[in-house]
Amino acid sequence: MSQTIQNIDTTRESSLAKTALFDYALHIAGLLLSVGILSVVALIINYVRRPSARGTVIESHFTWQIRTFWWTLFWLVVLTIPVALTAFLFSFLYFIPAIWYLSRMIKGVIYLNDRRPMPV
Repeated sequence: MSQTIQNIDTTRESSLAKTALFDYALHIAGLLLSVGILSVVALIINYVRRPSARGTVIESHFTWQIRTFWWTLFWLVVLTIPVALTAFLFSFLYFIPAIWYLSRMIKGVIYLNDRRPMPV
């Protein structure tokens, strides 16, 4: 009986890990290819799948992706003020949150591959 439950948990976590990896890919593609549209799709998936991942390592990955998205959006909005006030002279500043976002997503993929939780 416990062997069956363990197999179900392993299968469930494997499925969640695939979803988390897919979401990381969407977040990265969203940054590089779609000006964030694919990241919004990934964010929705993160919110929908996180409750089913409760108590697993994968839950921390969904939370990591959600927080990364919202903090990046926050800093992009904050940067809009100096960029607009300087007639877009400081538009290069948008690269800072973009690089931070990308580095966090890559770190997440590495941790997910090792089945380690994210430091949330």
